[in-house]
Amino acid sequence: MSTVFFRSIRALEADNARRPWLALLLAAMLLAAWTAWFCLARVAIYEVSDKADIEVDRAAHPVEAQFTGRVVSSQLALDREVHAGEGLVELDADAQHFQLKEERTRLAALAPQVSALEGEIATEEKAWQQEQQASKVGLDESLARSRESEAGALLAEDEARREEQLFSSGVISEVDLRRARAAAQERRAAAESLQLGTSRLERQQRTQESERQARIQEIRAQLIQMQGQQATVSAEIERLEGEVSRRNIKAPVDGTIGDVSNLRIGSVVREGDRLAVVVPRGSLRIVANFLPPDALGRIKPGQPARLRLEGFPWAQYGSVNATVSSVANEIRDGRIRVELAVDSTANSRIPLQHGLPGTIEVEVERISPAALMLRIASRALTSPQSNSIAKVTGQP
Repeated sequence: MSTVFFRSIRALEADNARRPWLALLLAAMLLAAWTAWFCLARVAIYEVSDKADIEVDRAAHPVEAQFTGRVVSSQLALDREVHAGEGLVELDADAQHFQLKEERTRLAALAPQVSALEGEIATEEKAWQQEQQASKVGLDESLARSRESEAGALLAEDEARREEQLFSSGVISEVDLRRARAAAQERRAAAESLQLGTSRLERQQRTQESERQARIQEIRAQLIQMQGQQATVSAEIERLEGEVSRRNIKAPVDGTIGDVSNLRIGSVVREGDRLAVVVPRGSLRIVANFLPPDALGRIKPGQPARLRLEGFPWAQYGSVNATVSSVANEIRDGRIRVELAVDSTANSRIPLQHGLPGTIEVEVERISPAALMLRIASRALTSPQSNSIAKVTGQP
């Protein structure tokens, strides 16, 4: 009995001597594991945006009033599906309709006047052609008679010269010579008279032709004036029709009405007032704004990201996975615009829709905790006043 007791005492003493070594061994193993993690593990570095919104990848279209006017009817309602060209708001256009009726009446009155002038020109041109043909025939006849009379006058003058030779030879008497000279003078006078008549006929034809041309030109001028009035009235009608059409404000694209102003029948809207916004159908994307030092050279297409929405606590609903699709190269309003594609394959409890606000976290790199500590220490030494908005999430 006593032997067993002493052996138990010695075993306990040996056990107590080994425990410090076991504790030291365990501590050394933990230190080695932490050191391995500190030097070999990789943690994700995130850049966080100032703000981010979910948008449709097609720009929203504002619906604005192009004229000042009184509202006659309104079909605006939030979340209402609309089609391109569908009427949304109608403004009062009674004055335009009345003016349009007057201009159409003027245009209808001008049409027969233009037709009458065109017919008158056609008649004058036809009469001119007939006169030219008749004048040509008369002139040809006058020229033929003139040539015939000229030939007769030359023949009579030849006969008179022969009579003079015969008279000189004493063959004929002086009476016969005078008779021959009188006949030659008579023929010459007749030929000259016909030549004068032909010249007078040519002048008359030219005068008539000039008068006819002047008349046609005068009618053409009246026609051009009428046609100009027609064009002016037609342009005014087209303008009024466009104005009436634009007073019936229509949906610019297919989509959903995302915002409306408070319109009542009879209220007056001003030119340029925004009445509604139509959000077109399309895929959703995330648009975020980053500070230039955090985005330029760090955020690149293809990097993974996650969106945390303001109205949906991430601890309850989680976050929305996304991927960077494009990064702006220019600074605008002190920020860099970054667009991200929503991960459509991930199951999310959040009903994604246009306009949801939140913040986006973009994974820009993975480094070891040791390198991260060195970076933080370096930044603290070089710029102790700087405040980084980068978030660090450790992942083995």
